[in-house]
Amino acid sequence: MPIAIKMPALSPTMEEGTLAKWLVKVGDKVSSGDIMAEIETDKATMEFEAVDEGTIVSIDVAEGSEGVKVGTVIATISSEDEDSAPEPAAKASAPVAAPAPAPAPVVTAPAPVPAPVAKGSRVVASPLAKRIAADAGVDLGSVKGTGPNGRIVKADVNTSAQPAAAAPAPAAPAAPKAAPAKAAAATPVPDFGIPYQAQKLNNVRKTIARRLTEAKQTIPHIYLTVDIQLDALLKLRGQLNKALEADGIKLSVNDLIIKALAKALIQVPKCNVSFAGDELRSYSRADISVAVAAPSGLITPIITDAGNKSISAVATEMKALATKARDGKLQPHEYQGGTATLSNLGMFGIKSFDAVINPPQAMIMAVGAGEQRPYVIDGALGIATVMSATGSFDHRAIDGADGAALMQAFKNLIENPFGLIA
Repeated sequence: MPIAIKMPALSPTMEEGTLAKWLVKVGDKVSSGDIMAEIETDKATMEFEAVDEGTIVSIDVAEGSEGVKVGTVIATISSEDEDSAPEPAAKASAPVAAPAPAPAPVVTAPAPVPAPVAKGSRVVASPLAKRIAADAGVDLGSVKGTGPNGRIVKADVNTSAQPAAAAPAPAAPAAPKAAPAKAAAATPVPDFGIPYQAQKLNNVRKTIARRLTEAKQTIPHIYLTVDIQLDALLKLRGQLNKALEADGIKLSVNDLIIKALAKALIQVPKCNVSFAGDELRSYSRADISVAVAAPSGLITPIITDAGNKSISAVATEMKALATKARDGKLQPHEYQGGTATLSNLGMFGIKSFDAVINPPQAMIMAVGAGEQRPYVIDGALGIATVMSATGSFDHRAIDGADGAALMQAFKNLIENPFGLIA
């Protein structure tokens, strides 16, 4: 019996996806666990594994197809028992069809074509091919099957139906008129004759556009900035890296900042919240989403319970998640959730910036580069390594005073970093 392969839900919120690439073709045999396709969700490109064993008899959704709804049949396989059954039938059908020359003149062109796919009066075709043929009025007896053992598949019916579909539309002059209208609709922004290349948005970029537009339109942002002296943190980092060298662990400044934000949220729980319509949700642990620039777009893998993990554990986990994010291999549980986000552009020399809140979270911390600046140290003007950090807060959920308390706790933890390892 044919087995329908359906578009899977690769995350709890997934409703549709893009079938990015097929890794199998019609006629291939697959076993449970074999990778069949790559499917692009709104966050990552994920591999889709076969569950059943059998032979691919039809591919019903072409690679590159966008907006494929979860549950849509994307391919059909037949079991090993079914695959082996048509073979002797096809051999037996040849002598049966040969002594029946009478119908041959009725067939328009290739009289011998039905022989490989007929078993007596039965035509061997996939269920999808039969449905398409019935809808298009195509006689399956005149269609040559290219599937296993001469089975007729969807592509065969579509190829056979093309002349019929083309016949009712001879009005070629209408096509050029329709094309410019489509192009105009797809390009609402004038280009003023400037050369450009149009690149279709992937699912990740579409999601970024939708969510950040929603954030700026619906969330009243409030921004609070502090300057933080980094010298003590940098000294501690050097000492810790020397101690961890034998373990092959190297801490980054970002690892320490992740830990500091998580501990600050635990110290100021009124900022470890989210706004949910008619209720305010307060979280008992700090899960930090960390912004990572991947080829497909921005993605935020999560360090779960970062406040209670050692800095070395945070560093090891962050390194693995960042690699998976850039390779598009993150699993849904590794990027969905989080109670607050950290965005660090210091490595690009950015001094400070205001980040957009990632809903449903209620705050995001934006940190810039640590740089040598004039700074008052113990009442005297000196030179210190200073970093600017700006917290963006959802003013529906977090009052300004509570946001300020979080920024103060964050600053104190970085300027007195032994609190990060206590």
